[in-house]
Formats: sequence, structure tokens, C-alpha cells
Amino acid sequence: MLFYYVALTVILLDQATKLVIVEALRVGQGIPVIPGFFDIVFVLNPGAAFGFLATLSEGVRSPFFILITVVAVSLIVFYHTRFLHADRLASVALALILGGAIGNLIDRLRYGMVVDFLDFHVSRYHWPAFNVADSAISIGVGLMLLDMVLDWRREKRRATTETANERQ
Repeated sequence: MLFYYVALTVILLDQATKLVIVEALRVGQGIPVIPGFFDIVFVLNPGAAFGFLATLSEGVRSPFFILITVVAVSLIVFYHTRFLHADRLASVALALILGGAIGNLIDRLRYGMVVDFLDFHVSRYHWPAFNVADSAISIGVGLMLLDMVLDWRREKRRATTETANERQ
């Protein structure tokens, strides 16, 4: 159940923060939080990460991203249910990715674009604006990589132990 609680928490937090932004700001408006480093802005991103495929026509872009997200969500739930239900770290990682994907899918269905609002920058050099869902996806991917490294280390230790036991 942890898997679904984490995913639901991400979705609710993502949608709540986006609702505040949509109601409080106009598109393009920003509020400096840490001048010269961090602003809250209201940006509608028609593409994926870093505006990827944002220039595709709306008639192609929206159905494409919706389809890709529905397929990804289905695969995540299937994979978790089938293979990872007992692996706590991998479950949390996939739940973060799932919650983030669904959070951004809700935006695409509601607005045809994703609401982004976290803007980090140094002077005029900006990191592309992002949101809670994007953060959850990034953290989830990082945790999946950590889980893979930990699995690799466990396997390496097990192989070393087995080899040492065979020599005795």
C-alpha cells in the first residue's frame, strides 16, 4: 500500500501547488523569493522536460504525450505489482515517478499543457521552470538508480562470498 500512498501524496501535493499558482498569478507573472536565484513563476509548458517537443502542433503533441503517459503509468503499475511489491526503495521510487506522471497528465488533460512554477536561476541564466511532479519524477529516477547500485553491490558481495566459500 505504501506504493499507492506515496503516488497519491505526490498527485495531491502537485495539484494543490499548481492550483495555488493558477489562482494567484497570471501566465508569465513571477514573484521573487530569493532575488537573483529563485522565483515563483506561472509558466505553461506545452512540451515535456525542458520544453522537449513543444514546437509540435497541438493536434499531435497533446495526444502523443497523453498516450505516452498512459502507457508509462500502466507499465509502472504492472511492473510494481508483478516484480517489486516487496522492494521498499524501488517501490517508493516508482511511486514518485507514477505520482509525478499522473500529476502532469492531469494538467495535460485540463489545460493541454503542464503548469510549471519553480524557477531557479543565477542572474539571467535560468534552469527551465518545473513543478512538484517533475521533482518527484527526478527524485524517483535517482532512487531507482540508487537501488540498482545497491543491488549490484549486494550481488557482487554475494558472488565474492560464494567464491570464497567454494575455495574452502
